[in-house]
Amino acid sequence: MIPSHFRRLAWQCLAGVVLAPMLSWPASAAPWNGPVAGPVAQSGKRITFISYDLRNGGITAAYRGLFTAVQELGWQLDLVDGRGDEQTVRAAFRTALAQKRDGVVIGGFDVEMLAAELPQARQAGMVLLGWHAAAMPGPAKSLFTNVSSAPEEVARLAAEFVIGSAAGPVGVVIFTDSRFPIANVKAGRLAQIIGKCGQCTVLAVENIQIEQARSNVPAAVARLNRTYGKAWTHNLAVNDAYFDAMNVALVAQRRGDIRNVAAGDGSAVAISRISSGMSQQAATVAEPSGLQGWQLADEFNRAFAGQKPSGYVSDPIMVTQALLAANHGSDIEAGIPYRQAYRQIWQIRRANEE
Repeated sequence: MIPSHFRRLAWQCLAGVVLAPMLSWPASAAPWNGPVAGPVAQSGKRITFISYDLRNGGITAAYRGLFTAVQELGWQLDLVDGRGDEQTVRAAFRTALAQKRDGVVIGGFDVEMLAAELPQARQAGMVLLGWHAAAMPGPAKSLFTNVSSAPEEVARLAAEFVIGSAAGPVGVVIFTDSRFPIANVKAGRLAQIIGKCGQCTVLAVENIQIEQARSNVPAAVARLNRTYGKAWTHNLAVNDAYFDAMNVALVAQRRGDIRNVAAGDGSAVAISRISSGMSQQAATVAEPSGLQGWQLADEFNRAFAGQKPSGYVSDPIMVTQALLAANHGSDIEAGIPYRQAYRQIWQIRRANEE
């Protein structure tokens, strides 16, 4: 069994974060462009979602989507919060192996963190899915598939937003966490695009662990301001968490002129900041994390039925105050009929479709 403190942390996060109001795609979104065919619902499956850290809004939203999908499939789902600790994550994976779970989600960390345990998982026939667990979406080493939007596209949208909205020379600091392959892809693409802009300069790349952003960002802001002064105009980050502590730090340095743009993941907190207009965060590139949770369920179902991954890669979207205002407070995922699409694939009928 999963230790009681793991379960307690999981349910605290489920109650306090996972069930918070969800913000997602605009009601005017394009029609469903995901899979329309696949195996019917497999029965009696038991899976575990191992989160690297449920303080990461993208991970919690993906888990929430999986939670709702699994309820419809009638599967058993356990949640473990690693709290950013490798040993806790590895212990949770060993527990899942001992429990002979049918599948495990690698939630928000590099699957190679489990290198010592992976041979046993393969021998047991356990299905491993990733959410942001590899550099790119799709099948990967040790993973049936990795669910995410294309990180290079996420980075492109963020970088081009900065370039397009700037009125003069642009000096950018990029915040990233080099432990994660997907973050490295985003940071590299951000630097590449900004570097090709004639009036733009990458001033620095700050490597700060995501779970330490709140404690380490203020000191970094003070140091960057001393070093670059008014040449520093924008921040780009691979995760919204870097901006959770950024506003106060910038105000303390009297730098209300700096604008922040995130290349993922579109956390509810970040979207709320942008909507209010009271923050220096101008935009975030949101991934449809709720949809991705249902995709995780569908990819598991395909694996359990002996079929190939769907190959679906969800589209990201640039979320700005203007877009949110035009959306009139609607869930920004509300216009994507993914629930209906997956129910049809699984041959699950509901009297009142959402």
